[in-house]
Amino acid sequence: MREARRGGYESSRPDVQALVPPLARRILDLGCASGVLGAALKARQGAEVVGIELSPSYAADAERVLDRVLQGDLAAALADPPADLGRFDCVVAADVLEHLVDPWTALRHATRLLDPGGTVVVSLPNVQYALVPLTLVRRGRWPREPVGLFDATHLRWFTLLDARELLEGAGLEVVHVDPRLWFGGWQLRVARALLRTPLAPYLAAQYVLAGRLPA
Repeated sequence: MREARRGGYESSRPDVQALVPPLARRILDLGCASGVLGAALKARQGAEVVGIELSPSYAADAERVLDRVLQGDLAAALADPPADLGRFDCVVAADVLEHLVDPWTALRHATRLLDPGGTVVVSLPNVQYALVPLTLVRRGRWPREPVGLFDATHLRWFTLLDARELLEGAGLEVVHVDPRLWFGGWQLRVARALLRTPLAPYLAAQYVLAGRLPA
């Protein structure tokens, strides 16, 4: 199962890195998996990166490359963080919130660990992506797959409006939205052009958003 999920769960995520402030000195990586993204941020900007990870296997690997890893339930760790955890100027939640029973409360708790003016970077799959209804029509059922849009461990689903409300409900101002287009070649050029039309909500398989906590 881990090998099947490697591409989705153990990636350096350049799209997420692009929205992490280069001057961020302490970063909290929610659902850090094996620490690949956090290690890339450490290498890029010398930041201290703390991860939270449910899987003991992933957490053990992450401990080798991050500064600190809390192994256990993410929601519980955020609701009652260790007294010595400290504060952060960036929180990253890359494709993890959709796996939680209550991502809204979890993100509010994570935001409490942010310094004023801090940034939260969130990546979420888009349930409004055109492939979703097409797949349902073709198969007649909701697929359950190891990774991706139909990851069997997803508990919550978001459109772009839902994602914005998630960040705003945590007291964040949405300052950037990056629609991730899973196309190539001429199809990518067409999709980018269509982002300026009413078809835009159906083109992105995933959104990466940055929210800022007021200073």
